[in-house]
Amino acid sequence: MHLLGRTTDISSSPISEAYAWLASRTSTRQLIDLSQAAPSYPPPQAIIDQVARTAHDPNGGRYCPTSGLPALTEAFATELSSDYRTRVEPHQILPSSGCNQAFCVTVSALAARGDEIILPVPYYFNHEMWLKLDGITPRLLRSDESFVPDPAEARKLINERTRAIVLVTPGNPTGVTMAPAVIQEFFELAQAHKIALIVDETYRNFRPIQTPPHELYNQPDWEDTAIFLHSFSKDLAIPGYRIGAIVAGASFLHEAMKLLDCVQISPPRVSQEAVVAGLTRSGDWRTAQATRIRGLQEQFESVMAARPGGFALASSGAFFGWVRHPFADLDTAEVVRRLVVDHDVLLIPGTAFTPTDERWLRMSFANLTPEQFPILAERLVEFSNTVPEESSD
Repeated sequence: MHLLGRTTDISSSPISEAYAWLASRTSTRQLIDLSQAAPSYPPPQAIIDQVARTAHDPNGGRYCPTSGLPALTEAFATELSSDYRTRVEPHQILPSSGCNQAFCVTVSALAARGDEIILPVPYYFNHEMWLKLDGITPRLLRSDESFVPDPAEARKLINERTRAIVLVTPGNPTGVTMAPAVIQEFFELAQAHKIALIVDETYRNFRPIQTPPHELYNQPDWEDTAIFLHSFSKDLAIPGYRIGAIVAGASFLHEAMKLLDCVQISPPRVSQEAVVAGLTRSGDWRTAQATRIRGLQEQFESVMAARPGGFALASSGAFFGWVRHPFADLDTAEVVRRLVVDHDVLLIPGTAFTPTDERWLRMSFANLTPEQFPILAERLVEFSNTVPEESSD
């Protein structure tokens, strides 16, 4: 077809593909949905009330400045300053329509077609997709079984075309949180080579501890190297509002705003107003949700410790469990298809996050109820019992 262009060689979203298999289900059993990390619970009442007020405000539907509502940048600067025990300024924050857009804008402002960006494996699939769409080569950085990338290995991948290193912490899909010392090493590596360090902190508030995630804001010249990406979707349970932020130096944000002005002008006012309410009036609610999800993680880890059906949990954290299936003779896509169609378990194949099939699965446990964890284990065993023994480890 003559209308097709550069997207034809890029894979579709694995979430959409997994959901497509639901049409083939014939069972009436409850679906155990481990596919998305988007909260399924409603946002706090303060957000709901603020959205209603904005809808009735005569100015509620007007454009916002491309630089964002001052109330949002001030509120987020205050929160970051408190959480990181330093000082972040409002002019260092640029709201975006979700963290995905923050990443796309950041990459497009940093790199041109033919450039390279270092991407740890397993990667977040939309990161890899955008690099390819933008004509940028992902240089894949492998790690050991800890799933923490090694700065020494990253150094070997840097060349004259390298423009940035990407880190995601806590990780999607692994859930692994990087230690501040590791992030510091990557910062120093990027600084030495005069490239950017992009740190995606979407799941920052779902870490197991509340100490600062890193010390980079305390570096006097951090703005010359570091770019931080944030999301309010998970923390405030507003994924459909599409609101995130870039935190960086003013000169970089000036360039990023050129891109934002072309693709959206600004995030919707109602979304920005919602975030202000969430940041300033929903602290107890946010803490309660993070505590509840940590409890779900503990239940998930307890159930998976028995390796039900041979499925082995390798890491977990934030919203995610990174699980290896035991079926050496089955493609992971087929494992996922059978789990969805025949055993009523919806999840994402690890092939969305790795360049080859390494038998990984991403299980997003945060939307399950406590009662669903033993059911998950039963269905994993049920599935394994349908596979010939010689096909398993």
